[in-house]
Amino acid sequence: MSGEPRLVDARGMLCPWPVIRLGRAAREMGGVGTVRILADDPIAPAELAKLCAERGWRIAPDPAEAHAFAVEFG
Repeated sequence: MSGEPRLVDARGMLCPWPVIRLGRAAREMGGVGTVRILADDPIAPAELAKLCAERGWRIAPDPAEAHAFAVEFG
């Protein structure tokens, strides 16, 4: 996918909402592309990583910003 990743802002939301928002973005994008998700719930990193592992997506923390992750579908 070219261009900027889609932004999903889930700050202030408790799990499972960040995971639900990420899943919704994946469906809307047809399971192809990259999402930058912002999630500040302390358990969000583990929950997002679990979903990504189950779906075969790649997730990486953004070293430039706390509570930000890049998720690549496909």
